[in-house]
Amino acid sequence: MIAKPVISPDFTIEDIHKIREYHYELTKDRIAAKKVIEWRRVLKRKVLASM
Repeated sequence: MIAKPVISPDFTIEDIHKIREYHYELTKDRIAAKKVIEWRRVLKRKVLASM
């Protein structure tokens, strides 16, 4: 498994690239339907947390 990226305190463009690469590596082998289910779960948690 790929390690979580280390983000600099200044949050640069390079950090964004690291995050995108990290998420790509996590999800590249998953089928599209599973990705949709996971994103719905994440969004639902965010909505409930903001209430």
